[in-house]
Amino acid sequence: MSDTRIERRTVLRGLGAAGLGAAAGWAAGANPAGAATPLNVIVVLIDDLARRELGCYGNTFNETPHMDRLAADGTRFTNGYAAAPVCSPTRASIMTGQYPARVGITEFLGPSGDDFLPTTFRTLPATLRNAGYRTCLIGKWHLSETYTGPVRDRPGNPWSHGFTDVIASEQKYIAGGDYFHPYFMLPDLAQRKPNEYLTDRLNLEAVDFITTAHQQGTPFYLHLAHYATHTTLAAPQALVDKYAAKPGAGQPGRNATLAAMLEVIDDGVGAIRAKLDQLGIADNTLILLLSDNGGDGGVATSTPLRGAKATLYEGGVRVPMIAYHPAGPSGRVVDAPFSTVDFMPTLLGATGVAAPAGARFDGVSFAGLLTGGAAPQRDTLYWVYPHWHNPGAPTASVRRGNHKLLRYLHDNRTELYDLAADPGETTNLAATQPAKVQELQAALDAHLRDVDFFPPAPTPANVPVVVTEQEFDTGLGGFTVLAPAPESRAGTVQAGGGVLTVAAGGAPAFALLRSSVAATHTDVAIIASQRSWANSAAPGQDTLFAGLVKDAANYLLVWYNHKTKRAGWDVRIGGVLTANRVTQLDGKIDYPGPNARLACVLHRDELTAYAMGNNGVYQYLLTADVGRHARLDDPAVRAQYRYGFGVRVDGGTVTVERFAVRRR
Repeated sequence: MSDTRIERRTVLRGLGAAGLGAAAGWAAGANPAGAATPLNVIVVLIDDLARRELGCYGNTFNETPHMDRLAADGTRFTNGYAAAPVCSPTRASIMTGQYPARVGITEFLGPSGDDFLPTTFRTLPATLRNAGYRTCLIGKWHLSETYTGPVRDRPGNPWSHGFTDVIASEQKYIAGGDYFHPYFMLPDLAQRKPNEYLTDRLNLEAVDFITTAHQQGTPFYLHLAHYATHTTLAAPQALVDKYAAKPGAGQPGRNATLAAMLEVIDDGVGAIRAKLDQLGIADNTLILLLSDNGGDGGVATSTPLRGAKATLYEGGVRVPMIAYHPAGPSGRVVDAPFSTVDFMPTLLGATGVAAPAGARFDGVSFAGLLTGGAAPQRDTLYWVYPHWHNPGAPTASVRRGNHKLLRYLHDNRTELYDLAADPGETTNLAATQPAKVQELQAALDAHLRDVDFFPPAPTPANVPVVVTEQEFDTGLGGFTVLAPAPESRAGTVQAGGGVLTVAAGGAPAFALLRSSVAATHTDVAIIASQRSWANSAAPGQDTLFAGLVKDAANYLLVWYNHKTKRAGWDVRIGGVLTANRVTQLDGKIDYPGPNARLACVLHRDELTAYAMGNNGVYQYLLTADVGRHARLDDPAVRAQYRYGFGVRVDGGTVTVERFAVRRR
């Protein structure tokens, strides 16, 4: 994984036409004489669609006849799963056949950052392109790093992953919905008809691509990724009015605008199937349809499932999933769990295209099931979502058979459910089935070690080697006191008798203490142990920091503010501060002294914050990817920093009794 993480920030230059332009025809040698015509593949990916919104899953308000017909003609999965409860990681799993945590993308990618899908992963479109397929992305990608500069130069861009055609895919950050022309995220896309609605446009482009690829005599892979039904919801007014006039409109699960958006998607499915029939290739085309995660709880309901988007309850990850294979049976309903990590091995198996040499799949092939066979042997699925994102919290989960275990990462709270008896996850069985909890806990622990996404709690067992330790018995012990902006004063800093004291002294102060020990190791825990807080004497800043320090203008720190009960991270590079607090944590954490600890754990180019209160148990707070600021996975960059900690206080006094650095 180290090579993969490094390449995440390699700017892709010179993406020439070789291998990236539209395929002229079926590759030489890829289709031996006498072999069957290669199977075409269409994936229709809907954004934020709750499972129950389709008629074939029981909805009686929305009108989805074409998707319902697709299910009637093919296979409907009752346990179809997205690999994550938000979009980007699920999309990464489709492209790679791997768990998002292994890929390194576990949260939706924001407008700035250093996460993207690196080209070291052997992706589905690239594999099919190399086998002679024409591969097309229409619509949402959301796996690139940045939204500046030429689109084809951006790290993780879709051409670099094997798409020969990229149509109407975001040039600017996707943000909160963009459905009517002119599109702010697609400023160069001219409309094809007046008052153009984006979902209509994507449907039209899909039909045109199918026609062109067929005329070329080229097998094709079409990845139609709708931006709908992501909020803010919007649809043609006539359709909204149609649903607003239906009985029950406005009640939970009966959103007129969402229904209108869904009807346009459904019309597109109908248009695609009609074009396949017209061209005579319906009997040679596989179609998969799904949502990238559960519905947004603010506009949809997942009843009877619990939870919504951004949670690992079933409502966040169990999604509508339909497959049509021309050689498969009609009207089949399958209970076997089918995940987006299974898509790449399934589609390679269905098309007969060999997996890339050395490829590693977390998923398994369902190709045999799609043609009427049995489900493959795989009874365990995993999810890792270490993020504070309303309404969810940092969580990991495992499903084995009908049992599902969830572990909240910030407090190790565990829940166990029997999904067969209790699909709504209403009855926590953890207390009554300890053996099952132990079994699934062990499986989840093994998975977390395997994907190696974020470090475990900084206990002596996990980080046993002492790099440096200071108890402040006889002064500062080689620490340099710095005074960063905006306070630009350190206050009164004293050390002795086993405690370091930072006093505001009548004005806000920020004392940043840089040790003399270079950050030569990764997988290191930097731990500051606090003895007392300023409490009521501090109007706002009563904050402890830990992390890496170069100087007063360059540092990488995590922090906990005891006054406001908030946690976050600060990065200052060249005097410019980037700060982030986790708003969902506000007021929900409290670890008073004595014996409270704040730990910053370095792993690759990420800072993970843990806190320990009086109970002696570390609590996971957050993970911050700082690679866009400093490549900490590069030893030369890391060695420019020193281990350090800080105190920021605008009144009163804060005391620290120990500073330690430990490593694996």
